[in-house]
Amino acid sequence: MALPDMKDLEKRMKGALDSLRQEFGGLRTGRAHISLLEPVMVDSYGAQMPLVQVGTVSAPEARMLAVQVWDKSNVSAVEKGIRNSGLGLNPVVDGLTVRVPIPELTEERRVELTKVASGYAEQTKVAIRNVRRHGIDAAKAAEKDGEMSKDDAKRAEDDIQKLTDTYVKTVDEMLADKSKEIMQV
Repeated sequence: MALPDMKDLEKRMKGALDSLRQEFGGLRTGRAHISLLEPVMVDSYGAQMPLVQVGTVSAPEARMLAVQVWDKSNVSAVEKGIRNSGLGLNPVVDGLTVRVPIPELTEERRVELTKVASGYAEQTKVAIRNVRRHGIDAAKAAEKDGEMSKDDAKRAEDDIQKLTDTYVKTVDEMLADKSKEIMQV
């Protein structure tokens, strides 16, 4: 086994954070945000396509999203895709534009969304810890194979743990920010 590559470990931890950012972007907070419609798929030209490939999403108001559909034949497909996305949204067709009002969140739904956000954060922490374990295993194997001294292996493990702690702290901060955002009325 090769020596632990700190740049690779950091890149993988960053990837876990990026994934968490994307997951958090899809959580509704009662305010319009274009990332809310990113997971929406549309039946267009006989295939499933992401919504962003058939129109432009904008947030003209704090509680309204608008999808400017490029091809008139896709308007009803966009409306249907948003309605069936499981996001609890009710789109309204206005010519080539599909308007999506964002309803107020109930207190119960806010608490539920906070729990979902916590679950996403925990999954991200597990992914980061798995990267840490992989790096530490590589350091131990390199020491066992004589590629690294015992002191260097210990130093590498300490560096990997510090990197892990930094990323886990970032996840906790992101979760606190998202929870605050969700619970704001």
